[in-house]
Amino acid sequence: MVTTRTPLIAGNWKMNLDHLQAIAFVQKLAWSLKDAKHDSSTVDTVVFPPFTDLRSVQTLLDADGLELGLGAQDLSPHDSGARTGDVSGAFLAKLSVTHVLVGHSERRADHGEDDAVVARKVAAAHRHGLVPVLCVGETADDLERHGASAVPVAQLRAGLAEVPADAEIVVAYEPVWAIGSGRAATAEQAQTVCAALREALVELVGPDRAAATRILYGGSVKASNVASFLREPDVDGALVGGASLDVEEFASIVRFQHHVGT
Repeated sequence: MVTTRTPLIAGNWKMNLDHLQAIAFVQKLAWSLKDAKHDSSTVDTVVFPPFTDLRSVQTLLDADGLELGLGAQDLSPHDSGARTGDVSGAFLAKLSVTHVLVGHSERRADHGEDDAVVARKVAAAHRHGLVPVLCVGETADDLERHGASAVPVAQLRAGLAEVPADAEIVVAYEPVWAIGSGRAATAEQAQTVCAALREALVELVGPDRAAATRILYGGSVKASNVASFLREPDVDGALVGGASLDVEEFASIVRFQHHVGT
């Protein structure tokens, strides 16, 4: 059975852009894509603003009917309660958020989120009807000691431990050594790890769900290299960091099919 997976381009703004800047950015992005006669049916695009921007961006998307998805950068594993500073998946769902990043390397490193916490967050996202974008990836030390695939596959297995096999997920492979470094993995390296992740998914969730699950590459993605990754059979999109903050650069990434062919 041949499964066609619509590419997904996800823009992670990290801790950048206040709500006014976010409104201006989304308006410019929508205009840039419209002006280029971008066919939104050929690629899904989701932006991941900071929490304080979500309501403003949601209102803009709803009012103007813009064909962009809205994602959040994190969520609490808890639904409510005395959790100062946490944001529940229930709150995100009320803001028309559809996707949420879980287990990003910066959360794992800066906030001490281990595999058990990540698994609970994946479960919380699923519980509230959000699609978790489960981030996995190896550090430079992991790469030297274990090879490229071992740690990402182990993180994938742990992250899915508390959700049913039919849960919708997106997997984002981000080699930690490439994030923000300007040094991306090669397309062949990305394909090797993404293929190992899909093979693990076959075991974890079955062949049909594995074939339908989108696996993204992230790590110094830009307009000049995104097409090389998307040509690989197991790379179904990109999780874009720094380049997602430049309207024209991000729009060019979204339009990758236009300037390289498919």
